[in-house]
Amino acid sequence: MVKLEEYNILVIDENPDRAAIVERGLVESGYARVARIGTSHNLVERIQALAPDIIIIDLENPDRDTLEQMFQVSRAIARPIAMFVDQSDASMIQEAVSAGVSAYVVDGLRQDRIRPIVEMAISRFNVFDQLRRERDEAQAKLNERKLIERAKGILMKEKGLSEEDSYALLRKNAMKQNRKIYEIAQSVITAFQLEF
Repeated sequence: MVKLEEYNILVIDENPDRAAIVERGLVESGYARVARIGTSHNLVERIQALAPDIIIIDLENPDRDTLEQMFQVSRAIARPIAMFVDQSDASMIQEAVSAGVSAYVVDGLRQDRIRPIVEMAISRFNVFDQLRRERDEAQAKLNERKLIERAKGILMKEKGLSEEDSYALLRKNAMKQNRKIYEIAQSVITAFQLEF
């Protein structure tokens, strides 16, 4: 587990007084590496260049354009993100959740609340990141299985093989070529497509 002092935390805030509250809360909680930037243009590129581990966004009275820019940050950069706002509505909350904001706090910017909110953002991010990885892995396996099924169908139709023999042929070639079965299946599909 990463120690608190090893996290690089980026605070995005235009208001120096509010940013100071966040920064003090972070430093007093043991987070030693804290940087701050404003909400100017090229925000995503600037954040990527800084490569923070955690992002805290503080928006006193955000307008729709600023919120949309922050949601773009959240979608583009897979990091725990805690967002503090003074005002919100149901649609803003839904947009924040959809964009991947890990903690969305309305009217709750207090120095003593910073650490638990950051810890919650990290925990929620890790849970959702694990779910995302599992989903991506399952989707990849499903796509591989579809390729294999399609290749088996081609072999059955074009070579007159049974389903079992088609799979055995794919498996045999995969072992012989030291490749995965789905890679051989893709080759079969590609070769078939080239014939026509």
